[in-house]
Formats: sequence, structure tokens, C-alpha cells
Amino acid sequence: MWRPVARGPHPPSYRRRVGERKGTGRPDGPRVEIRREDVAGWLENPGGRRREPGEYAGQRLGLPEQGRGSVAGFGARIVAYLIDSLACTVIAYGLFRDQRWTLAVFVLEVAALTWLASGSAGQLVYGLRVARLDGKPVGLPRALLRTMLLGLLIPAVIWDRDGRGLHDRAAGTVVIRAR
Repeated sequence: MWRPVARGPHPPSYRRRVGERKGTGRPDGPRVEIRREDVAGWLENPGGRRREPGEYAGQRLGLPEQGRGSVAGFGARIVAYLIDSLACTVIAYGLFRDQRWTLAVFVLEVAALTWLASGSAGQLVYGLRVARLDGKPVGLPRALLRTMLLGLLIPAVIWDRDGRGLHDRAAGTVVIRAR
């Protein structure tokens, strides 16, 4: 029977690639310099790069920089999400006496209101709305796709330089300021 032979923390091919001293697990070759801009750049602006002077979220989509119709900021979307989450938790507990139904209530509420009113309850209260890029109504299929992805939460926290989450990109929508 074949058994691997332990020769340190990494296989020999890896040690040759990175210049690791044999058996120590520490690099032997030149140090890699990591600058603050390389790490923090993706945290500072959507899309992982710094914006040029005069560039703003939604510019590539033809949306205004500020005011009605401009891309909603991350903070406004978080507040709207928190309003929706709180409302759905109260509804789930009130109807089922169990908070495990909160996600199902959230998906139903957000999908239905995005389809019928172009935004969830939290978005409408906070003055935001979901719009298609071509200007047509969102529609049920896009509202369902967007909401199902939003329920995963991961697509909502990854966004591009236009301020659109992955769920918005997949559905062809953008969250804008309504007032």
C-alpha cells in the first residue's frame, strides 16, 4: 500500500517555487511587499479600485451623481435591509410564534413588493426603489431572482464600482434614490 512520506509542511515542488528552506516552513527567498493600497483598496470603494476624480457610482449606467435617480449608497441600503429584517421577524413571530420562518417571510415580502411596488417595505420607507436598467418595470421573474440571491446575503455584500450588488447585476437592476 502506498503511503505519503512526510518531508516538512509543504511538498518539495512548493518549496522550490517559493524558495522555502527545507523543513523549516519559512520562506528563504525575497520578501513580498504588501502595500496598504493593495489590501484596503477593495474596502474603500465598490469594485476594488479607487475612483478617478470626477467619477461616481452609476456614471457608467447614465445615472445622475446626486439626488433623485442616483445610485443609493451602501448605508441607505443597509438601513432598508434592517427595516425589512425587523419587520419580517415581527411578522414571522406574530404568525407562527417561531422566528425560523423569518427568511421565508423576508423572501415573500421582498419579492412581492419589488414586483408590485418596485421596492421592499424598508426601501420604500427609506425613499429607495429598485429599477431595471432599461427603464421597464422589474417584473416577477427578475424580482424573484434578485430576492433569492439576496436571501443568500453574499451577493449583497459584493458590489461593483457602480454600487450594484451581484444580485442586482444578475437581475439587471439597480437600487436608486426615489426622492
